[in-house]
Amino acid sequence: MTSRPTAVITGASSGIGEATAKRLAEAGYRVVITARRESRLAELAADLGTAGHEVVPHAFDITDPAAVDAFAAGLDRCDVLINNAGGAIGMETVAEANPADWRTMFESNVIGTLQMTQALLPKLIDSGNGTVLVVSSTAGHGTYEGGGGYVAAKHGSHALAQTLRLEIVGEPVRVIEIAPGMVHTDEFALTRFRGDAAKAAKVYEGVDEPLTADDIAQTIVWTVTRPAHVNVDLLVIRPRAQASNYKVHRRR
Repeated sequence: MTSRPTAVITGASSGIGEATAKRLAEAGYRVVITARRESRLAELAADLGTAGHEVVPHAFDITDPAAVDAFAAGLDRCDVLINNAGGAIGMETVAEANPADWRTMFESNVIGTLQMTQALLPKLIDSGNGTVLVVSSTAGHGTYEGGGGYVAAKHGSHALAQTLRLEIVGEPVRVIEIAPGMVHTDEFALTRFRGDAAKAAKVYEGVDEPLTADDIAQTIVWTVTRPAHVNVDLLVIRPRAQASNYKVHRRR
């Protein structure tokens, strides 16, 4: 068993997950990176390994219970679990939305988080000082037109974190929720708009300094490296230009 504390990160092949892997590796963790894209994980592991960090890639789908159980069974320890995988699909209204898109978002944002947490909770408890961190969204704390499916899923993530904290109080595991607002990453908006780069670009058009993946990664590292008795229950993070999910200042 490694002497380094081990952090498991889902959705680590890009965006917030990738940035968090880099920051936690720099903070001295052995980082276990997971996602579906094996080649992206291998590239990240190689890059961080060159810098002398201990990074272990595992490619699997967190919505597949058998794959999650197999991953957990092969892990020698877990001190920190970063539930980051998820995402949004579409901007259709409730009246026009495809239920399959809602189901996909719920599976990735909620069921995947549930399965990873269930599978690794025994190891987190055994660590004597575990942390479960859920990357939700400001969408989990308010609604906006066209966001129904994603909002519903992220409300589910928020409810999961809140409920888990109540249920395991007394165990040596804290539960943290990070709820980012507008974060400009390479893939989030592009995926939401089904590959339409022009529509994705308009999300950030005229916005002075939307958050970056590294802004969120640094925040995550700050919360998980607080003293063991300190639990940052919920941290909502927005860029200065964003006052709410639908109130954003844009340059004219």
